[in-house]
Amino acid sequence: MPDLHEPDRPGWSRQFDDELLGLDPDDPEAQAFAAHLDRMQRQTPAFTVEGYLDGVSDFADSANRAEGGRRWAAVLVVVLLLVGVVYVVWNALVFVLTTLA
Repeated sequence: MPDLHEPDRPGWSRQFDDELLGLDPDDPEAQAFAAHLDRMQRQTPAFTVEGYLDGVSDFADSANRAEGGRRWAAVLVVVLLLVGVVYVVWNALVFVLTTLA
């Protein structure tokens, strides 16, 4: 029988030793809550490229877990960001081409 306090188990979280003491580590709801606590307590560098990319990764993961109106709101945010990027790139391209002409 595997040791329940072994960090190499799939789905293992330190939260079962600290915050979730007494809960069943094999329960999918307890695992999901432990993963949520792990994400909330994770410290990342906020003002670096890695920190920004990690934030985008967190947003994408949250959007994938969302349902209904929250998912559509996340899709709308992404579409608006892409429209803004296309607009800026188009204006930069037009500026460069009119400057060279």
